[in-house]
Amino acid sequence: MCWAGRMMLGTFSTLLVLVHAAAACDFGPFPYRATGIVCRMTKPAALLLNQEMAQVIQAAFRNAKFPNITGERSMRLLGRVAYGLTNIQVNDLSLERSEVELKEDNTIHIAIKNVTAVFKGTLTYGYAGAWFLQLFHSVDFEIESSIDLQLCIKLTCQKDQVVPDASDCYLTFHKLTLHLQGDKQPGWLKQLFTDFISFTLKLVLKREVCKEINAVAQTLTNFILDLAANFVRDNDIIVDISLASDPVIKASYIESHHKGLVLYRNTSSVLSDSVFSPSLLTESRMLYFWFSEHSLSSLTAAAFLDGQLVLNLTGEKLQELFEMEDSEAQRKAVQMIFQGTSYNDSVAKVWSLTQPQISLQPEGTVVRSLVAVEVSILPAGEEPLVALYMEKEITVTIQAAYAEKKLILQPVDSSIEIKVFKCTADPSGKDPSIQSFLQNMILVAGIPEVTSSIGSALTSLMNSKRLNLFDIINPEIITRKGYVIAQLDFGFPNHLLLNFLEKSL
Repeated sequence: MCWAGRMMLGTFSTLLVLVHAAAACDFGPFPYRATGIVCRMTKPAALLLNQEMAQVIQAAFRNAKFPNITGERSMRLLGRVAYGLTNIQVNDLSLERSEVELKEDNTIHIAIKNVTAVFKGTLTYGYAGAWFLQLFHSVDFEIESSIDLQLCIKLTCQKDQVVPDASDCYLTFHKLTLHLQGDKQPGWLKQLFTDFISFTLKLVLKREVCKEINAVAQTLTNFILDLAANFVRDNDIIVDISLASDPVIKASYIESHHKGLVLYRNTSSVLSDSVFSPSLLTESRMLYFWFSEHSLSSLTAAAFLDGQLVLNLTGEKLQELFEMEDSEAQRKAVQMIFQGTSYNDSVAKVWSLTQPQISLQPEGTVVRSLVAVEVSILPAGEEPLVALYMEKEITVTIQAAYAEKKLILQPVDSSIEIKVFKCTADPSGKDPSIQSFLQNMILVAGIPEVTSSIGSALTSLMNSKRLNLFDIINPEIITRKGYVIAQLDFGFPNHLLLNFLEKSL
């Protein structure tokens, strides 16, 4: 029997994404070696979620389908007395307080204190007297109740996914009072039916409420799993978030380990040398995400193969790039390259020729790649003319931050080495003014523009997955050798779960 703990289906449903019962899945003797992504949720996050989820618990009560309750009893002098309670509904539901406790046996102990509710319906009863006197009546009834609810939610693993079991559910009744038509019926009749139905009603309430809570748990689990799976998917690029090892459940946090393998068009990356250790994460923030260098590098490789590492600049963006400074040398170089053509009649294309190499270091994410830049002039009614083509080896160190619901990628150090240079204005490739201008333009404006565009694209992708609906507080993105940690506090958008429940239950 599960006592103590604190109720909060929001915490529970979110945590279900993060953990499973070790007994159901076999991860081998060295499970951490296959860990690409880790999530740790600390106790403050669970308590915050708990405060937000009273309405979800109320939804479980309201959506419970109570069957008709029937019974009969032989009474001296009165003969056989039969009754039936129909159209049972819940009204005026409130929760006094709730608590949650994490246990190291892969369970979440939950308790709701003093759930008060009024059950309304119709009571139909009849009896045949000893002298064949028959009386049948139907009256409206109200049942005032005060209940404590205890849950012990067991987390199991099936096919490397979480399956919750909330069947360990207990209701303790402090009050169960029957009122018939505003207490207008004789006191002996009220007492008679209170005695008759009290025990049966308690069994029915327990069965139906606990069944509904289990159903809500399953529904919310599927919702969170689907949400998480969709969040790490972009068309043909999929991140495998199935569990990679047993969870770590402490009184102060709960932690899950996921494979983090990238699937792209039926091919998958392989990870067998993860550097993860639980000691790499602390407990000072609500939520932690740990990403391996392998996972991020594999994502970049898939984006490259999918043709996503391409940027086209026209109009004002192109003008900003080539007019980063107002100088005579800059104006001369631009005039030579564009040959007097308007920016609106030109386009610059930047793309990666080779798969970028990612290295996570304390100073940031180091990216190395062979990049091509092509500037084309688009004369009206004529074929495009390539005015400039370059291939350059770029090494850039990027620091990431998340602020105002935007991912910000800031280059802090960069270097370039031009491998190929073709320019109609400088066929020999030896004009010092053009060479100096292009070198400076790429370092000062080109690389920041590309990283900013990638940050904007990733922000749009994350927002399409509804990340912007969450209140993310003081996030930090910390890189270390071989891994990166995102740590944050948050506000939980419980309306997402409530809206989903209203459509699903």
